[in-house]
Amino acid sequence: MVSNAIKLALCIALSGVASFASESGSLAARAQKSLKAGNFSKSVSQLERALIASRKEADRRSEARIYIAMGQLRTMSLDFKFADSLFSQVKNEGLDRSTRIMLVKAKMSLKNVTEKYSEAVSLCESVNEDELKKIDDQLQGALYSECAIAYAGVRNEEKAKRALKMVDKRLDDDVGIYFWTQARMADLWSQSEADSIYREAEAKAVEANSPYTTANILYYRAKLAHKTNPAESKELYSRCKNAFELMGLTKNAERCRF
Repeated sequence: MVSNAIKLALCIALSGVASFASESGSLAARAQKSLKAGNFSKSVSQLERALIASRKEADRRSEARIYIAMGQLRTMSLDFKFADSLFSQVKNEGLDRSTRIMLVKAKMSLKNVTEKYSEAVSLCESVNEDELKKIDDQLQGALYSECAIAYAGVRNEEKAKRALKMVDKRLDDDVGIYFWTQARMADLWSQSEADSIYREAEAKAVEANSPYTTANILYYRAKLAHKTNPAESKELYSRCKNAFELMGLTKNAERCRF
């Protein structure tokens, strides 16, 4: 379950690097633009160059955030072992508060997408709430989205709904993260309204011109429809496959099969 929240947190990480007038910052800014345009291979290449530049600059925070961003890209492209190896390069010692929480959030995303929900819950509960209140609202919202999905995955309805409320409080939902989170919760709980909520998230993704997110939602809608409406499922899988192929995401396209 690769989410809007991953993409948002990735952009936050890249913005944190790009805010500096440096070679690594310039390359991170380019990688962010490539990501928004759906050009993953170009974004990966630019991040690799940014990583080398950050080492030359001896900028530990930028290096950490670039590793996190690279890992999140690999999570989005379903290269899970590679993503985990990139996250393992980041050490908590000496990092600022926001970067530490970015790392936790990125690791949670990987646990959720590989359906290791109990491990994602443990990561969520490792974050001190007082510390969380001191970071950017967007990062808070992205973290709470992953927490809500993790709690839904372990059937803790009370905590899942509480985390969903925090998503609503922390984000101006112009990219559909609230609807995405709510849809994933409904899907995990096998609720009938899951598809209608996915449709709300899809409309937000299209409006925000986020092709990756739109294609990802199509995949989950196709899975839902597979047993109840095979014709619709086949059409959704086809749209999903075409979109991911055009983005150069082979593994994502391969799983969009009827």
